[in-house]
Amino acid sequence: MHYTANPKMMPSAITETRHPNAAYRVLGLLMACLLAALMLAAFVGAASVEWQHWQWRAWQNPEAAILWHIRLPRLCLAAIVGAGLGASGAAMQGLFRNPLADPGLLGIANGAALAVAISLIAIPSSWGLLGLYSISIAAFCGGLICCIVIFLFARRSGGGVAALLLAGLAINALCGAAIGFLTYLSDDQQLRSLSFWTMGSLGGALWTQIAVCCSVLIPALLLLTRSARQLDVLQLGDRSAEYLGIDPRQLQRRTVILAALIVGSCVAVSGVIGFVGLLVPHLLRMLIGPQHRWLLPGSALLGALLLLAADTLARTVVAPAELPVGVITSLLGAPYFLYLLLSQGRRL
Repeated sequence: MHYTANPKMMPSAITETRHPNAAYRVLGLLMACLLAALMLAAFVGAASVEWQHWQWRAWQNPEAAILWHIRLPRLCLAAIVGAGLGASGAAMQGLFRNPLADPGLLGIANGAALAVAISLIAIPSSWGLLGLYSISIAAFCGGLICCIVIFLFARRSGGGVAALLLAGLAINALCGAAIGFLTYLSDDQQLRSLSFWTMGSLGGALWTQIAVCCSVLIPALLLLTRSARQLDVLQLGDRSAEYLGIDPRQLQRRTVILAALIVGSCVAVSGVIGFVGLLVPHLLRMLIGPQHRWLLPGSALLGALLLLAADTLARTVVAPAELPVGVITSLLGAPYFLYLLLSQGRRL
């Protein structure tokens, strides 16, 4: 069947936001806060860096080298990964029409981490840029397989919250057991790498990693935002979406592939960082409403800001040592997840 969307047939509550000016203000404020946070976090850390070292001509200075070669790549990676996790979480919640859907909770991130663990053992680290792309491809494939399994399980079980949580629990358990088995078989160097992926960390960020991640993540995010209005229509149900000219299955396949690609790219460079995709869309809905044309870019901005703040805490709260950033996000997101679970108790 051929589907042709007709915007005139769509309800005004979907095609038009109630307060577009407020949404613009919120997005502008998030952008300003993100830029301010980047500037501030660049000079905060175990090693002090003066403002004058921001100039590129002073890069030979040791303090400037810390800024340009260690701290700035890490901050940029935090913003990129946070944006990807936030936007993919908003897309997954819209796809499943479920506020508890999240790439981490549903096992997608752990599936990507398992594929990365396999690639770390099977693929030599001396392959350079090809090795970075191979890790991203492996993470994408692992996340996609887990997402498809969960999606099929949810459809056959009625698509309820319980089905999603049970499927995510099973996938997380299986992937965790497999990663534990690989940890047992790995040597010391591989063990350190596996610990990095399972706990989530942005340490050791390189400009080459950022370039590889951006080359995959930015196109996927742009393609995902093009489905914003269709995700709004999908909230009415599959039959209503078909009546309004949307092919639900095609939209579901496209969103699943793009979300898995985004999460896989993030896991490939940062490991498993949970709860960003769960927490961020809920906060944005309180500010700008449920329309995905605002929610997706807003979730990307707020996700970048949240992960940047969490990483700044991770590297300063116990300086000169640092905490895995996944620990910080879990401390923030786990209580909020329990609150959401209790609020959804009657529906379960």
